[in-house]
Amino acid sequence: MGAVRQYVFPTARIIIWAVIAAALVVLALKGAELDPPDALQPTGEITESVISVEKGSVTNAVTVPASVVTDPPVEIKATADGVIAEIQVDDAKVGKDVRVLWIKSEELVDPVVEVDDKTGEENVTEQEPKVTWTSALAPAAGTVDVTVLKDQAVTVGEVIGTVSPGTLSVSGTLTADQQYRLVGATGKARVTLKGGPAPFTCTGLTIGEAPAGGAEGGAEGGMEAGIQGAAEATGAVHCSIPPKVKAFSGLGAEIEITNGNAKGVVVVPVSAVLGTSQTGTVWAVPEEGAEPEERKVTLGLTDGLQVEVTKGLKAGEQILEFTPVDDGTEGGVDCEDMTAYDQAAMDGNMGTVQAFEEECFG
Repeated sequence: MGAVRQYVFPTARIIIWAVIAAALVVLALKGAELDPPDALQPTGEITESVISVEKGSVTNAVTVPASVVTDPPVEIKATADGVIAEIQVDDAKVGKDVRVLWIKSEELVDPVVEVDDKTGEENVTEQEPKVTWTSALAPAAGTVDVTVLKDQAVTVGEVIGTVSPGTLSVSGTLTADQQYRLVGATGKARVTLKGGPAPFTCTGLTIGEAPAGGAEGGAEGGMEAGIQGAAEATGAVHCSIPPKVKAFSGLGAEIEITNGNAKGVVVVPVSAVLGTSQTGTVWAVPEEGAEPEERKVTLGLTDGLQVEVTKGLKAGEQILEFTPVDDGTEGGVDCEDMTAYDQAAMDGNMGTVQAFEEECFG
């Protein structure tokens, strides 16, 4: 037994370590030979989100960044040809329709010709010209500034002065989608002045074309009003500040305009509709597993998140939650064509927007 322990066990241990060392050398020189597993096969499946059409309420309220601006002077125009006979008001405050000055107009009158029956001689009598006095009235209440002199000749329509009303308004710019949402909006709006008094109601709401060169006023608030995200301003909104409200030109503001409210109507997410105003397209799913069907719908109010469908859909029907991507190319969206991305965002084509974000912004 002693001999086994002394000679056999140490020899066996040496042989085992030699085999391990040889195996390590082989692995180091040749590498492990592993059989590759079978190629992995995808088992997942991309499915389009389907939602059920429901009834709800929608309030079309648009909030527009704006600024406080001084109302521009109103022109006083001559209402007749003639000369300035008398200036009654200048550099003074007046009410609307107060006489500012007189215009004297003279019209020549043909002379009177008399013929002597016996001698046939003509006797010509000159006539005094016909004089007409016309008053020019202040078109608005405010401070009058007459820009003509006494005895100066003027013509109809010529600017002879201005009236500065001394009033303030709130003015802002609109993007294209906001302009569509505010079609037909008139009357009043709710205004909040930055750092000012509590929100108040402004009157005389008007919506028109965007002013040339950006937002009105040129102040910091006006420049802020001209920046509406990345979209270009296409319209302008304007309303008068009540005299009792203390405000200053250049203050930043927000105009909230509510243009309709509907309850118990068919509503869908804007992501499900291609188009956001008047008409649009949705993709209806007639039954589970069926291919979506393109369907034209008539649109009503929208709050920017959901839109009312007045014709073409009923509550309970199934539609795609996102409009399908339709980029017109085989390779997907073109990441260099950011105009298409901006247009898809403006049109509410969330399918294309999502495709851009997944493929380009990853």
